Amino acid sequence: MTIDRLGPIDPLSKYNKPEKNQPLNPGQGKDSIAFSDEARIKAELYRATEQVRTAPDVRQERVAEMKKKLEDPNYINDRVVSGVADRIMELFDI
Repeated sequence: MTIDRLGPIDPLSKYNKPEKNQPLNPGQGKDSIAFSDEARIKAELYRATEQVRTAPDVRQERVAEMKKKLEDPNYINDRVVSGVADRIMELFDI
């Protein structure tokens, strides 16, 4: 009984053969790229963390000044509440 070889010894050799390059059509000369939604979200998160890292540190003198003002019961009035509300609305583009 004889056993004849049916193919190459390396079973992956048929997959490693390079394919012939096809010439580009004149209309296909431009490359394009597409990003997944996950990549966009990660990029947005990265930009936000970089903004936080580069933001200036908390100014302790301003924090102490505001704590002192908030201890005064006459400080919080309609004008202050309206100003804070306006700033919050600006922050969230409302």
